[in-house]
Amino acid sequence: MTLLSLIARRGFLSLKIFAVAALAAAAAEPSDNANRARQFVATHEAKIRPLEKASALAWWNANVTGKDEDFKAKEEAQNKLDQALAGKQQFAELKVIKNGKLTDRLMARQIEVLYLMYLEKQVDPELLKKMTAKANAIEQAFNVARAKVNGKEMTDSEVRKVLKEARESERRKAVWEASKAVGAVVEKDLKELINLRNQAARELGFKDYHVMQLHINEQSQEQVLKLFDQLDRLTREPFRRAKAEIDAKLAQNSGVKVTDLRPWHYHDPFFQESPAVFSTDLDAVYSKVDILKLCREYYGGIGLPIEDVIARSDLYEKPGKSPHAFCTDIDREGDVRALANIVPNDYWMGTMLHELGHSVYSSKNIPSSVPYVLRTEAHILTTEGVAMMFERPAKSADWLQAMGVTVPDPKGFNETGAQMLRNQLLIFSRWCQVMLRFEKELYGNPNQDLNKLWWDLVERYQMVHRPEGRNAPDYASKIHIVAAPAYYHNYMMGQLFASQVHHTIAREVLKTTPNKALYVGKPEVGEYMKKRVFVPGKTMSWNVLTKFATGEELNPKAFAADFRPE
Repeated sequence: MTLLSLIARRGFLSLKIFAVAALAAAAAEPSDNANRARQFVATHEAKIRPLEKASALAWWNANVTGKDEDFKAKEEAQNKLDQALAGKQQFAELKVIKNGKLTDRLMARQIEVLYLMYLEKQVDPELLKKMTAKANAIEQAFNVARAKVNGKEMTDSEVRKVLKEARESERRKAVWEASKAVGAVVEKDLKELINLRNQAARELGFKDYHVMQLHINEQSQEQVLKLFDQLDRLTREPFRRAKAEIDAKLAQNSGVKVTDLRPWHYHDPFFQESPAVFSTDLDAVYSKVDILKLCREYYGGIGLPIEDVIARSDLYEKPGKSPHAFCTDIDREGDVRALANIVPNDYWMGTMLHELGHSVYSSKNIPSSVPYVLRTEAHILTTEGVAMMFERPAKSADWLQAMGVTVPDPKGFNETGAQMLRNQLLIFSRWCQVMLRFEKELYGNPNQDLNKLWWDLVERYQMVHRPEGRNAPDYASKIHIVAAPAYYHNYMMGQLFASQVHHTIAREVLKTTPNKALYVGKPEVGEYMKKRVFVPGKTMSWNVLTKFATGEELNPKAFAADFRPE
């Protein structure tokens, strides 16, 4: 029996069996190709591993400080890594090995993953450097950019506060427009970067960069668009109904007609989150909560402690620092850390549960017996799914009370939180439609009217009226288009994964219904996550892992159940 089939069995596979199976499979490999494969992987790891760590550290430092010298160091580190992966001789050897016979499935998987990694870098070295320099400059512009209204700079949290609380439409509009100003700053460079990326993709035989990125991530446009067309049909009418209720309350709050609502009347700059228009204000509870303490106790209670992650992290606002949040595994040896800008509110409670969810799906819990090349998440959608699943309890009074937090109106909090979560699933689904389809068209035809394309998609999928007479590169104010290209659809696929895994935990581990499945103080939840999601690392593709963890390939059934009003 091959290693992959051993892992794919429904029963739990111990780390000892995992390691023994790997050694046995390697020893049984008879061909010269196996020796070439082992040598290639060993050489790769010796050369690339220190470069990947240096690049990760430089990336971390640049985002923490925002300093020119740190961004320069980040660019230099990335260039060294790209150069090492761009070697024509190494790639030629890798292709020969990939096309040869490998009966050791673990080794074959490493070669498959490495092939896709090296493939992306097989372009003109000068072109790679140009792409890195351009992306680096744009990211730095985002890091230092702050919305400015009447001469006063505003942090990202201050922008969100105005959009959440202000009643005057003119005030909201001014702040919303200020939050979009970075788009005009980076537009020219972004368009140049798009063309450079397309040039690189075409050098490698792909139609455009979007097609290439999906291929490198073991997906295809056809596969992803088919899933998103299904989601469109699934969510369109429920979203329309939910948005009608939201719009009525937003219009009332700002004293305008529903037909006069515009993007600045929603509670975040992109309408990717559920507006807080309900009877209970979740922020009022979180304003008195120690968010980090809750996170420590929650993850520790389910057998996934994160004290070491918090100790390495940078968690509060300061000048020059990235205003966003992320988690990174520096070395695949347990140096995992998060960057955040915590403010005591509902948004940052959910965000910290999310980022620390990424942290537990890392080399903290993927064992060292998994080869270095595969010692990472199965796919970006699976790590996003884990983070999203752990984020969801922030909307539950039952969860807060189980964590020892007093909630003055638990019934109201639960009703509001449940409605916000349902709306959030629907709203986020529609927002992801915009991002996927915009990026597909952006790379497919970057010379079209991108401002019009953006608002056409926003109106179609989010049902938000474009601002009359506005002709600004609002699309360029979304940092993911720069820093995480062709990535955003994985957030939505991650939501499907989150629902599917949660339903499995409720059914198989906690023996209850999904809406009653609280993880608080349940180490068996952490044990399930380790054995069925974390331990395999990248030894499985994302759909194989989904079936291993839940019994089914990725599908929208559990997600659909999660946004039904009942």
